[in-house]
Amino acid sequence: MRADLHVHTRYSDGTLTPAETVAVAVESGLAALSITDHDTVAGTAEAAAAAEGVGLITIPGVEVSAREGPYDVHILGYFVDTADADLIEFLRLLAEGRLARARVILERLAAMDIHLDFDELTDRAAAHVLGRPHIAALLAEQGHAATPQEAFRQLLRKGAPAYVEPHTVTPEEAVAAILRAGGAAVFAHPGLIGLDHCLRGLVECGLSGVEVYHPYHTPDQVERYAAMAAELGLIATGGSDSHGAVGSASRIGQATCPMEVVEALRLRSRARSSSEEEGPRAV
Repeated sequence: MRADLHVHTRYSDGTLTPAETVAVAVESGLAALSITDHDTVAGTAEAAAAAEGVGLITIPGVEVSAREGPYDVHILGYFVDTADADLIEFLRLLAEGRLARARVILERLAAMDIHLDFDELTDRAAAHVLGRPHIAALLAEQGHAATPQEAFRQLLRKGAPAYVEPHTVTPEEAVAAILRAGGAAVFAHPGLIGLDHCLRGLVECGLSGVEVYHPYHTPDQVERYAAMAAELGLIATGGSDSHGAVGSASRIGQATCPMEVVEALRLRSRARSSSEEEGPRAV
């Protein structure tokens, strides 16, 4: 019995709806799934509804985009209260930052005589989190690139002419927001970042786990972060980081972890929440 705890849908930068994602997870034989869209929990309810009666457990999740100096750091949150007002406001501010970034990207493209309509872009994203994949898709559709991947590579990736640094929060702020929403915070794909000092520092902030099993982690990195998890008392999680695409992209279920990990995350969250609730009564 395995769980994929890192999957994206069309509510951020994936290609499948939450319901389609659930269907693929069931076909893949998974026992549990967590949709962890970037900076939004909008797809979790749809996933839970689609999973009813099909033998799949869905865990409410999110992947918060943070920044440590020049490096992107992603913090996964599990068993978060998706109706938590503080979390909703925190994610709303991140969404506003994405909109502001998109405006600047379009200004840079316009300076290159590539004109995209901002309203058309926001209509495309609808209630979803607006990101560079939406811009890349529109660029390809309007003939400015052969494919969205080419548009991303030539114009939007870091170092490309229209790249704009994102508005993000610190990893500490991301962990704090997840904790306030009753969730367990996990450091995502550390092997792709290489900031082990940041990971260690977040343990004092309440970090519960580290994503050990990831499609792009080498065997040496899996061994390294499994050992670090044991050393620091962290839960070793895993997920495919699938965005629903085909070809070279990771597939749902490509990287997983045992169901015992799901229970450990749930208990870690419950234990912290209970401790926080008991604190004021003991004073």
